[in-house]
Amino acid sequence: MDDRHVGVLGARSLVGECLLPVLLDAGWKVTALSRQSMVSNRLGLEWCQWSPNGMDVDCSIGHWISLLPIWILPEFFPLLERCGAQRVVALSSTSRFVKVESSEPWEREQATLLAGGEQHLQDWAESAGKQWLVFRPTLVYGLSRDKNISEMARFIRRFGFFPLFSGGSGLRQPIHARDVAKVCAVAIDNVSPANRAYDISGADTLTYRDMVIEVFRGLGRRPRLVPVPLWGARLALSLVRLHPRYRHWSVAMLERMGQDLVFDHAQAARDFAFQPKGFVLAAEDVPA
Repeated sequence: MDDRHVGVLGARSLVGECLLPVLLDAGWKVTALSRQSMVSNRLGLEWCQWSPNGMDVDCSIGHWISLLPIWILPEFFPLLERCGAQRVVALSSTSRFVKVESSEPWEREQATLLAGGEQHLQDWAESAGKQWLVFRPTLVYGLSRDKNISEMARFIRRFGFFPLFSGGSGLRQPIHARDVAKVCAVAIDNVSPANRAYDISGADTLTYRDMVIEVFRGLGRRPRLVPVPLWGARLALSLVRLHPRYRHWSVAMLERMGQDLVFDHAQAARDFAFQPKGFVLAAEDVPA
């Protein structure tokens, strides 16, 4: 078994786009799985197509990184066992804590799925004698591909303002996808620690209001924030959700504008030298 061979599930995701070059630059041979047929343009990178009916992967890979929704990962346990997986790093989300008491049933269900996915990974790994690690990022953004900052920027471009409920006083810690990718790459390269979960967040803690202001600045626009009462927010949301891009927006999202969603990444900093950057939007991070 090649000790510098890693398999990546969810390789075409936002974090995957950031992760692959980090792994290749560190000297890893990478097998990336995708639903679609892909052609590699870099030495050391091999794409393998998979489908629910089977996966064209037949080799020994001891290290794996999963960027899939963690509740989907158990479907791949047979593949990981067949390939001789020894160490698995998986992404979850701090949403497993944030959304557990959400006013939206589908968000509570998501929190349950996240918690269940983490538990399934732990149970499988411990019963099969595998090492496991889980990272739970906060609000992930970057490369204009995320559903957080990028969607906020698109809303501002389209409507010229951004609505705020509860004054947008809730604290946030945006984390760039590249920082998530870097800690995954470091973790897969370490023999220890193992068999635990880590919360990871961005370097800056700022209010939701200030985060929105930074998005306006990233777009080169003067901030235009519109305070909205809850009844008005509900009405506006019902209209905005008529647009397909904003169908996933919910009242619970508005309610969280006034809630502090802060997580300590000190343990990840200690064990993996995790040093995320501050919340600075580059041109590539805001949609054109």
